[in-house]
Amino acid sequence: MPGLVSAMQGFCVIGIVIAVGYVAARMRIGGASAQMVLNRFSFFVSSPCLMFAILSKEPLFDIFHPSIVVAFLSAVLVGVVFLVLNRLFFHLKAADAIIGALNSLYLNSNNIGLPIATYILGNPALVAPILVMQQALFTPVALTALDVTAKGKVSLKEIVKQPLHQPLLIASLAGILVSLVSQLTGTFIIPNFIFDPIDMIGDSAVPMILMAFGMSLYGTRPMQEKGDRPAVITVAVLKNVVMPAIAFLVAYFLMGFRGAELYACVVLAALPTGQNVYNYAARYNVGLTFARDGILLSTMTSPIFIAIIAVLLG
Repeated sequence: MPGLVSAMQGFCVIGIVIAVGYVAARMRIGGASAQMVLNRFSFFVSSPCLMFAILSKEPLFDIFHPSIVVAFLSAVLVGVVFLVLNRLFFHLKAADAIIGALNSLYLNSNNIGLPIATYILGNPALVAPILVMQQALFTPVALTALDVTAKGKVSLKEIVKQPLHQPLLIASLAGILVSLVSQLTGTFIIPNFIFDPIDMIGDSAVPMILMAFGMSLYGTRPMQEKGDRPAVITVAVLKNVVMPAIAFLVAYFLMGFRGAELYACVVLAALPTGQNVYNYAARYNVGLTFARDGILLSTMTSPIFIAIIAVLLG
């Protein structure tokens, strides 16, 4: 299966970049604040540029493909399941529970999703609906909740203002608008001398996030927080096993997908947790260990389950 081999090579590339971040932290390259700088620059600058560059050139039909229904329902259901399990068994603090829910439902649609969509599914545009859903819906909702829990109070004014503080959402909506206008006019409306630097800056987002994640591993021992272990393992099971199973049921019975569409929905649901979750945890300084361990365990086990899905449905 050449496509599966290529996807595994993609995981190897990602692991190497994470390792570079770890080595850089170990050698103290960039100083003690290097990880924070990478996180903040990615959050406010490079990631928004990446989202704008991707979405502005995607046809609207690809951005709002019906498969977004499958992605939405499967993500929401596993997020709710984690919150219920937390209420019954784990009893994490509110902010940590939000990070746990994100760990369970947030897909690594960029740096792992794109190569898998390209090499296994044969169509990188398949991740576009997930990009829009996560940035336009899940991210602002989660960050609003983190704002509220971090400050210890609910402010309607802050909730209403929250989208204005989300550069990823603003960039995503701007990209969709450019895609719409370009489709209506029949030509891409952004001149190359403006688009090219945006695209160039966006290319730095994924390596920055990965290296910051690698830096976070230095000086720490994953899965050493014994109290968090059951929750971390639960997150990985929800993300890599339960979510693909739900996606299959929704795609097959509710949406009536078969063949390539069904296969794509299940494979994408098995993507590991996105490193963005750690970025958000670092942004609010909550659940850092939980986020890191959940992402790491999910990323380590995801290739196994994607391979199983490829064998069963490919």
